[in-house]
Amino acid sequence: MCGIIGILGKRPVSGAILDALRRLEYRGYDSAGIATINRGEIDRRRASGKLGNLAELLKTDPLPGDVGIGHTRWATHGPPVEKNAHPHATERVAVVHNGIIENYAELRAELSKAGRVFESDTDTESIAHLLTHLLDQGLDAEVAMAEAMKRFDGAFAFCALIKDRPDLLLVARRGSALAIGLGEGESYIGSDAVGLAPLTRRIVYLEEGDWAAVRREGVTIRDRKGAVVERRETLTEVSGDVVGKGNHRHYMEKEIHEQPEVIGDTLGYYYNPVRRRIVLPPLPFDITKVPRITIIAAGTSFYSGLLAKYWLERIGRLSVEVDIASEFRYRQPEMPVGGVALFISQSGETLDTLEALRYAKSQGQTIVSLVNVPDSSMAREADLCLRTYAGPEIGVASTKAFTTQLAVLACLTLHLAREHGKLSSEQMAIYADQLIRLPALAAETLGLADAMQALAQEIAPARDVLYLGRGASYPIAMEGALKLKEISYIHAEGYAAGEMKHGPIALIADGVPVIVIAPSDELFAKTVSNLQEVLARGGRAIVLTDTEGAEKLKGTKAHVFTVPKAEPLVAPILFTLPIQLMAYYVAVAKGNDVDQPRNLAKSVTVE
Repeated sequence: MCGIIGILGKRPVSGAILDALRRLEYRGYDSAGIATINRGEIDRRRASGKLGNLAELLKTDPLPGDVGIGHTRWATHGPPVEKNAHPHATERVAVVHNGIIENYAELRAELSKAGRVFESDTDTESIAHLLTHLLDQGLDAEVAMAEAMKRFDGAFAFCALIKDRPDLLLVARRGSALAIGLGEGESYIGSDAVGLAPLTRRIVYLEEGDWAAVRREGVTIRDRKGAVVERRETLTEVSGDVVGKGNHRHYMEKEIHEQPEVIGDTLGYYYNPVRRRIVLPPLPFDITKVPRITIIAAGTSFYSGLLAKYWLERIGRLSVEVDIASEFRYRQPEMPVGGVALFISQSGETLDTLEALRYAKSQGQTIVSLVNVPDSSMAREADLCLRTYAGPEIGVASTKAFTTQLAVLACLTLHLAREHGKLSSEQMAIYADQLIRLPALAAETLGLADAMQALAQEIAPARDVLYLGRGASYPIAMEGALKLKEISYIHAEGYAAGEMKHGPIALIADGVPVIVIAPSDELFAKTVSNLQEVLARGGRAIVLTDTEGAEKLKGTKAHVFTVPKAEPLVAPILFTLPIQLMAYYVAVAKGNDVDQPRNLAKSVTVE
């Protein structure tokens, strides 16, 4: 999760921007930079590595100016070298940016043809060049911003500095959080309130699709339709010493709504937009010679592994086994010569998973870890470590760690399928394009929050809840049940929908909520058949489907909620979001401690 800071000040701002960036270090980064307007020109200092490198550069080469922007960057489009560090700039515009501009390649080609010269490998640079191109046509800065916003696809947040408008910062938020801080004759921009804590307590959070013109004396905010709107000012209690909740009631709620941004950060790290393909670090094995991939994990991570099994077998045509970490090593299984073992953990320290990793290593397996903490034990002990870029997850019940795991596993699937000869370059490009649209679709899906909150009032009194899904929706059904159990303390179970008639149907009685995950895929008709069995026995059927499925379900007695239509690779990740929201709002309705549910810990370091 990259960090953004902007200041319209009364005095030189580079020192304050550097201090604010230090407060955003928890988000993770591998390069940093600051830009100001200095004597009427855009001036920049950038450095790869830690903020100390940028600080040393500023000591030897100070950066004057009372308006500026700063950024800490996790490398996504292009490696973490100085030319790819933010801010990116033209002769008229400097930009810092989180997220992904999906149509970056199209914009780059168009602007290059118009004579614009690109210097980096990033998608961010297209923002600066498009704004410059529009300004060169004589448009006012705010008009240029309005026109540019019509051209950008994706989930992103950015802040732009205009050379000939030192009184102004232009900012936008679509699927990635951004906060505006208000001061006395000064204004501030930040990825969250943590970075702004030493500067002001008065915070205005942009809502989805908003963009704003920020001046020292105030801010003008426009919604996605261009209409001027008011957004509520809040007084933050964030000290900057801890990760803040922003304007959310709980960390879990905040982390659910961060998912478009962190999924974008994660995908951006593995996606090459020029080649339209997924690129992973060099593999320490030849996938064509691997007899089996064994996936081992615990809890929510186990369900991400189950979904990966569907993808790897169907797309990659690979043999995959998935096991629960706490059971795996006690069977003392024989593992195949030349096998690969993949271990999934948010913390990288979960003891039963770590011990399973060590057993697999003793069996001669090549070890791959998928973690959110790069210096964790699992990361250090693996032959290959794949990172998620979720940032710190404070809520015990995993949300953004799970969906970023799925994002990486989807990338791994495509890469292995290509290496295995089961995916052509053209097919890879199609799948990669589907993945890169995921952050924007996730942001749209989070629009179900109000509907899930209303539904939660009906589910909260229940003693039992069933979740059903077929195919790739089955692991999501189990994850939905786990989320509800973890934080609402309601008994819930997830089942393969086809197994209903083999026992679980006996549990259905009048009013028992049954959550059915039913994307309009090739299994939709069979899932609807199971839905009818639920309705016939008096169950309260709640269906999560897409627009096409909703149309087919008109006239049924089921309560239908609609997520955006997405391709089969992407759909399971989208369907995760409403089940997270549902569990969260049920727990809130019951008055539970959402972030620290009873008996649970974030990282289980005992067996």
